[in-house]
Amino acid sequence: MNKTYFKLFANCIIVKGASRATICDLQRNKFQLIPLSLIDFFDDKNLIDLEKIKKQITEDSIHILNEYMDLLIENEFIFECNLKESKLFPSLSMDFDYPSTISNAIIDYDKNSNHNFQKIIDEYLIPTNCRHIQFRFYDGIELNYLNDIIKIVNESFIKSIEIIVKYNKTIPLERLKEWVSENKKIKSVTLHSYSKNQIVQEENFGFGIIVAVKQEINDESHCGIVHHNYFNVLIESFTESQNHNTCLNRKLSIDKNGNIKNCPSMSQSFGNIKDTTLEVALNHKEFKKYWNITKDQIEVCKDCEFRHICTDCRAYIEEPENQYSKPLKCGYNPYTNKWEEWSVNPLKQKAIKHYVMQDLVKK
Repeated sequence: MNKTYFKLFANCIIVKGASRATICDLQRNKFQLIPLSLIDFFDDKNLIDLEKIKKQITEDSIHILNEYMDLLIENEFIFECNLKESKLFPSLSMDFDYPSTISNAIIDYDKNSNHNFQKIIDEYLIPTNCRHIQFRFYDGIELNYLNDIIKIVNESFIKSIEIIVKYNKTIPLERLKEWVSENKKIKSVTLHSYSKNQIVQEENFGFGIIVAVKQEINDESHCGIVHHNYFNVLIESFTESQNHNTCLNRKLSIDKNGNIKNCPSMSQSFGNIKDTTLEVALNHKEFKKYWNITKDQIEVCKDCEFRHICTDCRAYIEEPENQYSKPLKCGYNPYTNKWEEWSVNPLKQKAIKHYVMQDLVKK
């Protein structure tokens, strides 16, 4: 009779932190916190030999073992099999690739900007096979102006767009909802500087969500916040995190002045869209400087159980002279497992002063 084992599903990946771990279910886009002791149940082939474990623990610990097993089974992280069957289920490849030079872009705009969006899309995004764009408007924009931009996007093969724009009271929310529903490439619209935090429209299969927030977003310094609300448990981002920086890899940004950057929040520019070609910008020796910095290389982050489902920021970091420093705007401590307001941490005050964020963190 074949011995029974329990095997971890290939799409469920254990990420070990300093004091606990997560199981990331990349098929169902969720994660489960687990104690480090539970990791020891699995051998190097991700198998649990339940009979063997029971022989190694005291009788008083059996009920704890049963609770752990119930957790794994109820969440469908493991399945029952024999040794021969287990070999039919190979591990999930952690390789990452994407069929483009640039996969995503950020375009910033304020009342003094004078972007030619048709030129940006035709000359900078389409040639690189870019598929995702985030537009950030720091001032109020008329719906007709937004619609002209969306028309350009709709005529391209760009898959999705996110819009962050200051709330304009001349645009009724019902009309905005209709407009978003009419344009299927709009993944989300965030209305900043609103009177309250509110979900205006729920998402429809990941697209069409409209959110209003009280926060004023009036420049690029508001970027880079790390929070559990922004966790992304998807196979694409998870595998990208193993090999690249999930924020800056294959990203192209145009700041409000038309400067070509890795991120609008960064000081280094690789030219301006008025006089610099795409080829010149991409071939700059430092354009890809941050693309391959992974969370496993970043101080503190490398000990975090959330590191492969979390975003990253290299624009604002705790030690500005150390490119492997922890993101400044992260308030999580993987050694204590506590979330705190990042801006009040005494250890971050020097960096806050360096980035001239004193006024921002007071708000």
